[in-house]
Amino acid sequence: MTQQSFWPGGARLTVSFSLMFEGGGQPISGAGGVIPDPIEDGLPDLPTNAFFAYGPNEGIPRILDLFDKHGIKLSSFMIGEAVRRAPDVAREIVRRGHEAAAHGRTWENSYQLSEAEERRFIADGVATIEQVTGQRPVGWNAYWMRNSPRTLDILQSLGFRYHIDEPSRDEPFIVPLAGGDFVTVPYTFHMNDIVSFPFEGWNPVAYEQALRDEFDQLYEESAHRRRMMVVSLHDRISGHAGRVRALDRFLAYARSKSGVWFARKDEIAAFALETKGTTPVIRRGPPTETGLPGPTA
Repeated sequence: MTQQSFWPGGARLTVSFSLMFEGGGQPISGAGGVIPDPIEDGLPDLPTNAFFAYGPNEGIPRILDLFDKHGIKLSSFMIGEAVRRAPDVAREIVRRGHEAAAHGRTWENSYQLSEAEERRFIADGVATIEQVTGQRPVGWNAYWMRNSPRTLDILQSLGFRYHIDEPSRDEPFIVPLAGGDFVTVPYTFHMNDIVSFPFEGWNPVAYEQALRDEFDQLYEESAHRRRMMVVSLHDRISGHAGRVRALDRFLAYARSKSGVWFARKDEIAAFALETKGTTPVIRRGPPTETGLPGPTA
């Protein structure tokens, strides 16, 4: 394989950003806030809910401006309830050329639901996003990546083409399902702001260096094989002023290198299907033996 066949236009490395649009879709009792002690059951966690509100109020507009500055498009995984509460923000994401992907009806687990309930949980979020933005999602991200063994088949039946709930590779791959090929565009925990760089102990120099190191290693490897760098941003975290500055510096650095394709994840999935001859095909095993959820394909 020549270098030119790895990615469109002869690019050697793909860099893809996810923006999690969750503010307004969290449980009212609070989840994922900045206060370590849980609030008493049933009571609203007012500071945590205000913390989530920072995302649509300040974080997303700031991130959109940053990505406009660099001419980069991203994939936004949207909670249906968050979109319902802040429809203008959701519409603005799509208006600026970013992908509207699905992240569930609310910000909570769905793997424990019955098949019918899980299908409705996913479909409700899709319906809200499509009604508000005019764009029907084709990409999926579960709460903390935890799907049921039947999720991929449900997604495919609802018109999805890919999911990101799989961190086993640095390139996309195809999963054959009963309804045809389905794409996995892998996730990264270590490049996820909510996991690796929480507010406690935040070090902007370390964050920027981690981004550069990830980029440099994959860029070096990409001279010989298909490589992809994935960074996950959360509206209420990476949208803060100081964090945007660190991202700004990294984007300027990455854009200074030749042969980099900054891509939405629906574009990556489409290209993976177009280049099936060079895209890995991974068949599902039993869920107790593989990270790919579902029965043997």
